[in-house]
Amino acid sequence: MAADTIVITGATGGVGRALARLYGQRGANVALLARGAAGLEAAVREVESAGGRPLAIPTDVAVSEQVDAAAERAEDQLGPIGLWVNNAMVTVMARTWDVTPDEFRRVTEVNYLGYVHGTLAALRRMRRRDRGTLVQVGSTLAFRGIPAQAAYCATKHAIEGFTESLTAELLADGSRVQLCAVHLPGLNTTQFVWGRNKLPHRPQPVPPIYQPEVAAEAIAWAADRGRRTTYVAASTAATIWGNRLAKPLVARYLARTNIDAQQTDDPADPDSPDNLFEPADAERDYGSHGPFDDRAHATSPLQVLSRNRGRVAVGAALAAAAVAALTNNRTGEEN
Repeated sequence: MAADTIVITGATGGVGRALARLYGQRGANVALLARGAAGLEAAVREVESAGGRPLAIPTDVAVSEQVDAAAERAEDQLGPIGLWVNNAMVTVMARTWDVTPDEFRRVTEVNYLGYVHGTLAALRRMRRRDRGTLVQVGSTLAFRGIPAQAAYCATKHAIEGFTESLTAELLADGSRVQLCAVHLPGLNTTQFVWGRNKLPHRPQPVPPIYQPEVAAEAIAWAADRGRRTTYVAASTAATIWGNRLAKPLVARYLARTNIDAQQTDDPADPDSPDNLFEPADAERDYGSHGPFDDRAHATSPLQVLSRNRGRVAVGAALAAAAVAALTNNRTGEEN
């Protein structure tokens, strides 16, 4: 992978920033796409210090021409794109009737159309070479909408439908381009620092909370193996399957608990940064972590099991054989 170029959108904060560091540690060529100048400068320094070769490309993923120009520049200066990670996002934390049409439009343009633009830019180059990997960074909320995040949830649902269609098309074409979806749980990211918030209290991820490095490691692992679908945490899998099996009950549960679960006890700060229409990190770098380091998990047991599922399967088979042997012995003794 190090010989090719890795492109990461939303590379200055949260998962994108953690992923940039990870690929820097691998010595990769990393194209960093984001809007904020200060965030891009800091991300470049981190990738360089980790051992990678970074290229900062100021890009608003909502503008298709900027995304395609970024892809062209990445290939010209770093080499062929081998991995493209669609990760950029914005959000509005508010009840649906408190979100303006312009806010809905902007979230859709960044979160959904930004993925479309990135995917098309990557495919124009990868299909020509018949190789490469695309990762769509998804969410639990691609399968279950929650209150106070209608704009964000709608875009994640749209990405999932888009990805399903594209997967079938690549299979029909016999393409060797790989398409991966990695669905994330609640994370301690800069989303909860600079996301637009109209709720009365400061926003927080729904617990359990994981560090962005957990997501970054899962994305890299899935990309390395071409894993079509990856759930990063047990909470993600449980929510998705719970919603499939008991959607009305889940809706009632979320109605009772989830608006409060997405807020801390601290009043909202009217002066907090806001990255919806303009970058929050144009003059100041916010890093990759949000304010919940003391509550965030650094590992995901589900990911450990998933990465070692061959060993787990062998262990389970051996355990089953041992139980069967013991049962047979006891039956023979009784007879």
